[in-house]
Amino acid sequence: METREKIVIPGLSLTVYREIAAHLRSVQGIEVGLIEQTSQEFDYNQSQVGGLWIDYTSNSSSQARQWAKQILAYYQHRYDV
Repeated sequence: METREKIVIPGLSLTVYREIAAHLRSVQGIEVGLIEQTSQEFDYNQSQVGGLWIDYTSNSSSQARQWAKQILAYYQHRYDV
């Protein structure tokens, strides 16, 4: 059974979301994808992406979940969000 988690960090650029996704993909048992932006209006203060989703597959360990949390905490601290 997979567990899907949605991560939204307002104001992060598409580039940073892609970097986070690439970093998370290095963890075994985790699948990651970008969520499309749903806003019809362009705003420089909003991201070009709506967020990202993380699937924890049935073979992901508690260690994989912990690494994912640490990776997300790193980026939240790095970009002060």
